[in-house]
Amino acid sequence: MFLLGFGHSAQATQFTVGELMGALANNKHGAATFTEKKYISILDHPVVSSGELLFVPPARLEKRTLKPKVETLVLDGDVLTVEQQRQKHVLQLKDYPEVAAMIESIRATLAGDRKALEGVYDLRLEGSRDRWTLTLTPLDTRVGSVVARILMAGTRDAVRTVEILQADGDRSVMSIQKGAGGLGIGP
Repeated sequence: MFLLGFGHSAQATQFTVGELMGALANNKHGAATFTEKKYISILDHPVVSSGELLFVPPARLEKRTLKPKVETLVLDGDVLTVEQQRQKHVLQLKDYPEVAAMIESIRATLAGDRKALEGVYDLRLEGSRDRWTLTLTPLDTRVGSVVARILMAGTRDAVRTVEILQADGDRSVMSIQKGAGGLGIGP
């Protein structure tokens, strides 16, 4: 009896992908600051950048890099606008499926959009509500030839880190700190 009761109790407290996505989906918007380190095999030291993130559910994600160089990425629906050194490039994500998959991993996670994530990735959640890690492994071989996996880590309804492991061994780690009104992103 005791073992049966203990097993049921442990099972009841297990944190699920559905619970995580529900918590994230309840966020209205998010503003945060970030520090990103890119580890590139041909460089001895990581490339470090920092800036601001803004997420307006369900489809707008902005990444404003302020250091070392100003760069703005704005994802609005299926259009990615990149501004850098007074040059502006507009890309349709449908034309760049590998890039779309990386960007969608962040946007869909912040929005709590399980269906969008499962359309591109195999999802594995570890940990508890207070400290979780969501591993995204690409389902499509073309995406997998660029991205080996993406690790999202956080607490409760907030994403704290995003680590992208590329198929070639390079990786980036973004640490996110909550900003004013920062729902859904940051600690």
